[in-house]
Amino acid sequence: MRTLLAVWLLAAIAPAAQADATADAAAIARVEQAFGSLTSLRAEFRQTVTDARGKTIESAEGTMALARPGRFRWDYRVPAQLIVSNGITVWFHDIELEQVTIRSAAETIVGTPAMLLASSGSLNDEFEITDGGAEGELSWSRLTPRQKGGDFRELRLGFVGRELKRMALLDRLGQTTDIEFSRVERNPRLDAALFGFTPPPGVDVVGRAPAG
Repeated sequence: MRTLLAVWLLAAIAPAAQADATADAAAIARVEQAFGSLTSLRAEFRQTVTDARGKTIESAEGTMALARPGRFRWDYRVPAQLIVSNGITVWFHDIELEQVTIRSAAETIVGTPAMLLASSGSLNDEFEITDGGAEGELSWSRLTPRQKGGDFRELRLGFVGRELKRMALLDRLGQTTDIEFSRVERNPRLDAALFGFTPPPGVDVVGRAPAG
């Protein structure tokens, strides 16, 4: 009787496990198709941050551009801020406060979604990628960092075909940052000057660019 029960349980579990494996393989394929041939990206975005209770605590919008490997630019219209990286240095310009913070890219953005998008390495090496289900026309892939101890616990990427439409980042404090992309241009030709920055005269400058 016990043997028959075990056989029945295995027969019931096997199709579900196979379905999960197939869904996860599709989730990995979505990420690889979206990023495997990606060299640059330009889009508009809307960003919302909610706390652990689901209350909106911050919202923003603007434009973004990236050129792999390592370079990106996020122009926030509301609030007026700018984040730029040439792959070595990151500049944070708070336009309203008239302050520029300069940091090393290696110390600041490694393991973050910004670097994830701009990196040219295999995301499957850095993250465990599993199926995140479907929501309307979106197919979600869930990325969990293989190395623990970072600032975020999970990143969900929402695709229509191979086009990235949404990012949802869950951090260690339980806050979720949701970014919705529109007017997406895949592999546009971008001016290298987009990814450089010189602090305007008169602003406070905190930090310095790394050597090299």
